[in-house]
Amino acid sequence: MESIKVRRRVGQDGILHLDIPVGLTERDVEVMVIYQFVSSPIVTGRSLERFYGICADDPIVLDDSGIAESLDDDLTGAFD
Repeated sequence: MESIKVRRRVGQDGILHLDIPVGLTERDVEVMVIYQFVSSPIVTGRSLERFYGICADDPIVLDDSGIAESLDDDLTGAFD
């Protein structure tokens, strides 16, 4: 038995259309559908706009000094 979770939008006709490739041909399958209303809208693609300004109160400052050795974590023996 395989489980596939998909999120689809019900059309204006009130019918949910599902096209689910299962990788089988010429076989009988039993299908069970359980649906649940989702209140959040479907996001198509990811946007970085929601992260804009998150470091405004703690800006990252780069200089020519490089990275100080004292900032490195001491991981000696951590993976033995």
